[in-house]
Amino acid sequence: MAAGNSDAAKQLSAVAANVESHLPEVSRDVWLYLTAEIPPLRGDEAIVEALQASVMENVTTLLHIFENDIPPGDIEAPVAAKEYAKRLTQRNMPITALVRAYRIGHWRFLQWCLQELDRQEADGDLCAATNLRMLRVSFSYIDRVTERLIEVHQMERDRWLLAQTAVRAARVRDILAEKEVDLDWAEPALGYRLRQHHLGLVAWLPEPTRGDVGLARLDRLTTKIAEEFECPARPLFVPRDEIVSWAWLPLGSHSDVCWERLSSVVENGDPSVRVCAGRVAPGIEGFRSTHRQALCAQELASVAISGAQLTAYSHVAPIALMCTHFEDLRAWVWSALGPLAVDDERSARLRETVQIFLATGSSYAGTASSQILHKNTVQYRIRKAEKIMGRTVQEGRTDLEVALLAVEYLGSAVLRTGSA
Repeated sequence: MAAGNSDAAKQLSAVAANVESHLPEVSRDVWLYLTAEIPPLRGDEAIVEALQASVMENVTTLLHIFENDIPPGDIEAPVAAKEYAKRLTQRNMPITALVRAYRIGHWRFLQWCLQELDRQEADGDLCAATNLRMLRVSFSYIDRVTERLIEVHQMERDRWLLAQTAVRAARVRDILAEKEVDLDWAEPALGYRLRQHHLGLVAWLPEPTRGDVGLARLDRLTTKIAEEFECPARPLFVPRDEIVSWAWLPLGSHSDVCWERLSSVVENGDPSVRVCAGRVAPGIEGFRSTHRQALCAQELASVAISGAQLTAYSHVAPIALMCTHFEDLRAWVWSALGPLAVDDERSARLRETVQIFLATGSSYAGTASSQILHKNTVQYRIRKAEKIMGRTVQEGRTDLEVALLAVEYLGSAVLRTGSA
């Protein structure tokens, strides 16, 4: 006997309830499948995080529709899905990438539901009716949501392109892409002189903000930094999205900056903003290189345990460069520190003393003063560390200092567990 609509609705509700009990696993599987199938969605941390949130909300919403027999037309597109559409627009990704993500993600989600329906071993008629209902409802939801997100994408695109900064950003991207650049044309278009020394900055807010409030804060802080260093002109400020900005400080003929002073301005200017800085460099090549260095420092800052507001590339260059191959970095730290690369309190105490000892020019007195310890205690700790490593702290000193710097910024992530 053919199954009725009510029977199919109940069966689909049971399927959704069981799939929902594995919600984190289902959402993660769909997300991983999307990033594997659509390469442009990988690599950018903000896009990846927004995609995770969007997938979770879409899966949750669709299961809720199945479970409670809600007409898809009564459901609004999830907030995280709208935010994800905006982020794609701000990264200049085509709408086709968004639509394709929904098609592929829908298919992966249906596999979970179909497997669960099969596991429940409903009779043939009920299984077929439930399957048809699942497809009809889910396609109706996906169609409704994608139509709404296409509208969101277009509205955001219009707003973004109409902004004066978007034109400037396009010019900057051309320069960073190392295209042929006519300086006599580029400088007036940017409102910024490329034939001088530059300091590249990347600034961002860890938490999302409403509207343009976040960008306004980043712009104000950038201006404050430029004023502190008495820049001869306005800095070049380029929004990356609503919470991330790129900037270049025009330093004229000055070839260096005081990092302590820069750190102070950042900390006093806005306590929640994070800033990464490249090295001061001249000309158009310097414009590019100082920006690349700031981005490299940002990658390290995003995983660092210190939570420092300012990360200067010149202070962390070896670690920032090695962070691009994290497993290799961890293995190298273990090799450089040997048995001292253990994540426990005793090893941490010894590593700290060794790091200060090397930084003070191998001075027992200077280390004791810095750590408020007796000189004999410092000597004991250094000997203990050398015994554990099987060599003196002066042997392979450069590697040792860099490895200790990696532990300072990355902590447990590059250490062995206490039981290792």
